Amino acid sequence: MARAKAGTAPGRPFDARDRGRSSSRILRIVAACALGVVASSHVGCRKSTAPAPPPPEVDVARPIVREITEWDEYTGRLAAIDTVEVRPRVSGYLESVHFKEGQIVKKGDLLFVIDPRPFRAARAAAEADVQGAETRLELARNDARRAGKLVPSGAVSAEEFDQRGKAAVGAQAALDAAKARLDQATLDVGFTEVRAPIDGRASNYAVTVGNLVSGGSSGESTLLTTIVSLNPIHCYFDASEQEYLKYTRLAASGSRPSSRDVANPVRVALVDETDFRHEGTMDFVDNRIDPLTGTIRGRAVLDNSDGLLVPGLFVRLKLIGETKSGAVLVPDEAIGIDQSNHIAYVIDGKDIVALRTVTIGRFVDGLRVIRSGLDGSERVVVRGVQRVRPGAPITPHLVDLEASASVADVAARSTAPVDVHR
Repeated sequence: MARAKAGTAPGRPFDARDRGRSSSRILRIVAACALGVVASSHVGCRKSTAPAPPPPEVDVARPIVREITEWDEYTGRLAAIDTVEVRPRVSGYLESVHFKEGQIVKKGDLLFVIDPRPFRAARAAAEADVQGAETRLELARNDARRAGKLVPSGAVSAEEFDQRGKAAVGAQAALDAAKARLDQATLDVGFTEVRAPIDGRASNYAVTVGNLVSGGSSGESTLLTTIVSLNPIHCYFDASEQEYLKYTRLAASGSRPSSRDVANPVRVALVDETDFRHEGTMDFVDNRIDPLTGTIRGRAVLDNSDGLLVPGLFVRLKLIGETKSGAVLVPDEAIGIDQSNHIAYVIDGKDIVALRTVTIGRFVDGLRVIRSGLDGSERVVVRGVQRVRPGAPITPHLVDLEASASVADVAARSTAPVDVHR
């Protein structure tokens, strides 16, 4: 007889139910062991503590305090100082063109020629009229002299003598008129050559050779081309009422002279330039505020010897504004935003971080003007701002803003105040 399997009743064979009970018992034992291991490891974790991380290392610096000159920025448009519509003074057929479209021309350069032959003929006729008038004047004067000699003898009456004298006066007037017509005919011959009235760049031909053009001083004269001057060049811009009042009060206090009285400096940058490299001066301020726009127009004159500036270009213009002493400046990356406020992190004597709400001003060469919130004596976090928290300690590394490359470059340009723009 087969032996009974361990864990079964004696004398009863081992079946599938016994096998299932055995497997369940084994699973319970394994689960209990696993729970014990987990519990043991949990107890061990509660007993062990990780070391606290060291305070973060950040760069701190004291703000720069110095005198600055603010520059107000505007959008302007360049315009030629002189713009001339070239029109003929006489009518006729256009005979030739003597310049290329878009060419730089000098004052007096020949541009167009109108057929001069009719005007030369008119001049020749005027010359003949002058000669005839001179002859008649000489004859009239001779008659008047002879009559004057015969008056005492009674051969010529006083009335006849007076008539001959008046005839000589009339002949002189006729000669003067003939000479005037000759002068006009000579001018018309000269006007058949249309020359550049100014230095500048010419536009395209408005009329081609062979066309009849109308001259004269009326508005119906034919437009031949246009010329705009290039050097120097004007820049027009508009300032608001508030800015106008600011400049007026600065001038009244003596902090900044009025641009009406002094050629205040301006600087201009083109749309593809980051620096304001083109220099000029103010030369005009309008006499009233435009009631439709609430702005007043100003004008600057710029050097354009290289010909880069073209009338019609939009530019950014900086006009010298207010000079301030004791301005506080920090790197722009030291300023953060907390909801709607600008903030900076300062470090106390125990290297603990504190939050300051600041009011920012304008920006220059990596430095931001702080209008309120800092007095310049604090240590401010300038790098690693994202690693600090108010009330937490830090490991500071003091850096010198004055020795930084950007500030040193500004200081090396001149001893003048730092230029600040929006």
